[in-house]
Amino acid sequence: MSIRKMSIEELELMSYTDIAFELISEDKKQYNTPQLFKEVCNLLGLSDEEFASKIADFFTALTTDGRFIFIDSSYWDLKENHVVKVVIDNGDEDDISEEDEDEMNEDSEDIEDDYSDESVDDSKDDEEDMKDLTIVDEEDIEE
Repeated sequence: MSIRKMSIEELELMSYTDIAFELISEDKKQYNTPQLFKEVCNLLGLSDEEFASKIADFFTALTTDGRFIFIDSSYWDLKENHVVKVVIDNGDEDDISEEDEDEMNEDSEDIEDDYSDESVDDSKDDEEDMKDLTIVDEEDIEE
């Protein structure tokens, strides 16, 4: 059923953003905030005073409702009418020559050699640390 053919009682059960969604869907056009809210107010029979007092809340509701998108710095449309294109920039990877790439690979191999899994004998360090320790019995501790 068309939003414009609904009774006021049916419209009053809907939120302002739901009415706005239906208006944009039916009309298949973009609205700026005052135009869109004026259409909502006309459908609900709201006065100019109510329009002026509620337009800021309406704008906030549109911005938080995920169904709407703010485009061209002043118009609202439905997100479903727009495609988001994601571009991934890999930086300057294309500008790296083969020689530079070979050099980077050699450098990384050198680093790996420095941190290889050679076993290191830490037992001498442990013995030196233990040399200065003394064992104390509970009886020897003063309270």
